[in-house]
Parts: sequence; structure tokens; C-alpha cells
Amino acid sequence: MSALPDETEEGGREPAAMSVRGAAVWAMGGQYLSFAIQFVTSVIISRFFLSPREVGLFSIALSAALVASVLQDFGLSRYIAGLPTISETDRQRCSTVALCFSLVVAGLIAAAAVPMARTYGQPDLAPIMLIIAAGYLVLPLAVVPMAMMARTMSFHGHFAVHVSGALGQAVVGLTLSWLGYSSFALAWGTLAWNVVRGLVAQSLRPAPPWPLRFEGIRPIVGTGSRLTTIYAIGAASSRTPDMVVGKLLGLFPVGLFSRATSLSDQFRMLISGAIGSVFYPAFARIRDRGDALGPAYLRVCAGYSAIIWPGMAGLALAATPVVRTLYGPVWQESGSLLTMISLTEILLIALPMVSDLPILLGRIGTMQVLSAIDAMMSISLLAAGCHWGVEGAAASRLVYGVGSLVLYGRFMHGLIRFDAVALAGIYARSAAASLAAIAPLAAVYALWMSPATITLPVLVAAVAAGVACWFATLLLLRHPAVDDMLGLLASLPFARRLPLRRLAAG
Repeated sequence: MSALPDETEEGGREPAAMSVRGAAVWAMGGQYLSFAIQFVTSVIISRFFLSPREVGLFSIALSAALVASVLQDFGLSRYIAGLPTISETDRQRCSTVALCFSLVVAGLIAAAAVPMARTYGQPDLAPIMLIIAAGYLVLPLAVVPMAMMARTMSFHGHFAVHVSGALGQAVVGLTLSWLGYSSFALAWGTLAWNVVRGLVAQSLRPAPPWPLRFEGIRPIVGTGSRLTTIYAIGAASSRTPDMVVGKLLGLFPVGLFSRATSLSDQFRMLISGAIGSVFYPAFARIRDRGDALGPAYLRVCAGYSAIIWPGMAGLALAATPVVRTLYGPVWQESGSLLTMISLTEILLIALPMVSDLPILLGRIGTMQVLSAIDAMMSISLLAAGCHWGVEGAAASRLVYGVGSLVLYGRFMHGLIRFDAVALAGIYARSAAASLAAIAPLAAVYALWMSPATITLPVLVAAVAAGVACWFATLLLLRHPAVDDMLGLLASLPFARRLPLRRLAAG
């Protein structure tokens, strides 16, 4: 698929859009590099500077801030991406809305700082939350420029913004951790991330939140209000676990839980890249052409399950040695938590874009109801799981994953009208490839070294063998994701002369 340039109100044209495949290459490149920077930073900070208790304190503050941050975008990214054309006046209106709601977000986080500190009995929570709140004051500098780049699939700009932000966060976080700023180092790093992202985004696609233009913003606010309801409910499901675990179990357990959740999320983003941000504008173009969404959705499911399922299964199996190697013995209890949380990702990713596509197709009301049910299920299961300690909390995520898949399955099928039999076939082949991927490491555990004794060279060799078995299985089963994967690789400069197409055909 390729995107068409948009005409502005004044008759000009937006920059030419790149293809979906080219956009995916840039998006994944930015995601991989920023992930590498953030991952190395987190390993160094956790291993040498901060304890689980210190990380847990920051995690509670950040989780509380992220619940309020659902207002930060106010649906502007989706609103801008869904417009057939956009003018300079539209940009000014969107920038005005972004500024207004960033002030609301910063105010909400600041207002919650002292009550949160009293609730958890941790005075340091208040100043940490105030630092995080300051970051949302500069967020409007990035929101509209990033949305404008996404609508034309100019993801080389996203690459620059993400990588620059990650570097800023790493430099500040590492320096202040080394200087002994404890949990505050992570908060100042978050502020640096927002500042750098905003400055770089404005330099690439200027869209300052001034002059203010309030006339004509009612459609934006109306759409944003409905979208924000969905995002707020989703935040209650995805952002509150650290807060619940911290309140019920304490700082040390929430530090372990947060580290396992963060590592799982980071690894999922590493292996899937940022291609999710590419799909929304791509599906918008399919909708605008009047074509069926089902075939394209099956391709998305094939790609996600073929790549993320074996990756998360491998992380679940290797969780104990991975945690021990990366973070040291003080974090070793996170291993079993990481196993359960990684397996949950397999369930949650089985039906991708469960919020994006209903928004795109105008089913916001139904999505609000489903999101509310999903959030209540997530929080109640997590609270119940905490009765069995932090491992019970992690196990509750598996139960939640099954419930979420059941909740959204029928709805997505009715919405997109994909071929359920074809999807079952894709899942079967992805499951087979996932089993092949973890087979070498499972064999090492059964015949040679246990998870507690396996050495790093043996672990790396088993993982490499698993990757080879995974790809061979995809080729043998003629998995539908193979063509897209090889086509994506063929788009890379260093791979253009390789016989990738013949490999897929063979």
C-alpha cells in the first residue's frame, strides 16, 4: 500500500508520503535504537545504582501520572490521521487543544502529588510527581508535529524524535543516578525525555501551540472527549497495576513487579518495532478507498503472532537467567513474575488494534463499554491475586489475558469481518513456530543445565538455535507473514541484493 499526499486548504501539498513498508522500516529502526538506549540505561541503573525499593517508588509515581496522561494527546493523533485533508488552520486548532489539555494534565498530576504521598506514606512521592508533571507542560511541542508526520507516514521524523528523547533521558538519568539522586534521577530523566522530544519535533515539523485559535475547535473537542474516555478506561487497566501492587504489598514487591512488567513491555516493543503506529493511517487509507479490512487485518495478525509469540515464549522460558544476568541477584525474584507476564503478552497481542480499529470505524460507544468491562476485570483480578503475594499478582495477569481475548474476540470479528478459519490457521502455524523457537532451550534445561545454573554462552547458543528453528518452521509451514518479513528486510539498504524473494518462494 502507498499513501497519497494531502492537499491543504490553501492549495499546497503535504510532503510526499513514503510507502507502508518504508514507514515500517523507519518506525522499527527508531524503536530498536531508542529501546537499546533505554534498555541499557535501565540495566545500568538497576544493577549499580538503585534498589527495587527505589525503583518501586518511582514506578508508583509514574503510574499515577500516566493515568492522568490519557488527556495529554486528547485523541489528536487519531483525529489528525483520520482527516482526508488538513489545513494550516486545522493545525493551529489542534495545537491549541494540545496546549490546553497539557495544562490540565500537569495540573491533575500536581494536585494528586500530596494526596498520593499521604496515601502511600512516602513523602518523596510528592516532589517526584511534581517533576513528572512539569514534563507534560512541554508535551504539546511534540503532539501535533508527531501526528502530522504520522499522517504522511514520514516516520524518519519519528525516528529522530524517539532516539533523541531516549538519549536525553539516558544522559540525565544515568548522571543523576551516579550522583546519588535515587528515585529522583528517574523523574528528572522523564522530564528530559519530554523536553528533548518536543524540541526535536518542532525543528522537524514546526507546529507551535500559538497563536491560540479557539474558534472551530468544537469538533476536535467532541471527538477527543469520546476518545479520551476510552483512553482513560484503558489507562485504568494498564497503568494502575503498579499502584495496586504498591498499595497492597509494599515498595519492594512493586519494584520487582514493575521491573518484570517493564522488561516484558520493552522486549515486546523490541521484537514488534513501532509498526503499530504505521497501521492506523494505513487502515484509514483502506477505509477511504472502500476496500475490505479483513484481508489486511489477517496480515497484521500473521505478522504479530509470527514474531511476538515466539519472542515472548522465549523470554518466559529464559526469564530466570535473563534477570540474573542483567540485573543481578537482588532482582532474582522477578524471574518467575517475568515468566507469567510474558505469557500474558501472547494472549493480549492475539487480537491487535482492538482500540484503534473501532475508533477508525466509528464504534466509539461500543468500545467505551468494552473498555470499562476490561478495566474492571483487570483491576479486580489483580487485587484478588495480591492475596497470594506478588506471584499471585503476576498470575492474575494470565487470567486477565484470557478474559480480554474472549471479551474482544466476537466484537472484532463482527467489526472487521475477517475469515475466522483463516485466522485459526495462522494462529496454528504461529504456535508451531513458537514451540520450535523454544525447543532448543527447553532441551538444554531438560538434559543439561537448569534455569538457575545455565551459563550465558549456553543461553545465547540455545537462543540462536531457537531463532534458526523458528525461521525454518515459518518457511516449512509457508506462514503468511514470511513474504512481508522478507519484503521488509529487502527494503533495507544492506539487504537489497540478497535473494530474499527466492528464499520465500522456495
